[in-house]
Amino acid sequence: MARTPQSRGICVFCNRELSKSGLTRHLKTCPERLKLNAEEDQLGGTPETLFHLQVQDAWGGYFWLHLEMKGSATLKDLDYYLRAIWLECCGHMSRFSIGGWAGDEIPMSRKISQVFQPGVELTHIYDFGTSSETLVKAVAVRKGQALTDDPIYLMGRNIAPPATCMECEEPATWLCLECVYEHDENGYLCEAHAEDHPHDAYGEPMPLVNSPRCGMCGYYGPAEPPY
Repeated sequence: MARTPQSRGICVFCNRELSKSGLTRHLKTCPERLKLNAEEDQLGGTPETLFHLQVQDAWGGYFWLHLEMKGSATLKDLDYYLRAIWLECCGHMSRFSIGGWAGDEIPMSRKISQVFQPGVELTHIYDFGTSSETLVKAVAVRKGQALTDDPIYLMGRNIAPPATCMECEEPATWLCLECVYEHDENGYLCEAHAEDHPHDAYGEPMPLVNSPRCGMCGYYGPAEPPY
């Protein structure tokens, strides 16, 4: 059986395009990252414990992030980041746990250093109705100066999955939810065909954005990092 190809993404330090697992390995030795870390360390100050977190949607793994997060930050900081870059639509509740829905909930006030060690994986659930589930795994930890004053530094992210218009096979930038839910079609539309698309029972076509929540509940993006 043919293996499903991994989605690919970009290293923010050197702009190299790699698979998710390839980027995990690459970030350990990326010359541009190591150089930047060394420059920050030379500035002095008290070193931080910093965690490399690999984040992915739980259903297919097509959407993923590589984050470096301060150990002194909290799960609330991580929840805010995930909401901003991927999830927030209607102010739904969310939770972290080990073991998914059946696992014990971990308080949002818990510090990252109290929760993660390499190999530890948490499940983040946003919206307990039309839920989005995200897996967050610690893959490495280091001591040094953080690259930002914020709790999280984005090191890599998947490239938005390619989509073609169901009418003409040109690149798609819009999504019709009525086509998806009522007509069992993928709903992808290019700019031209989105302008006069006849379906509006679910509202006008919505923009395709780089988020696993695209097309769910009231989510419209913009799927951009908050800092």
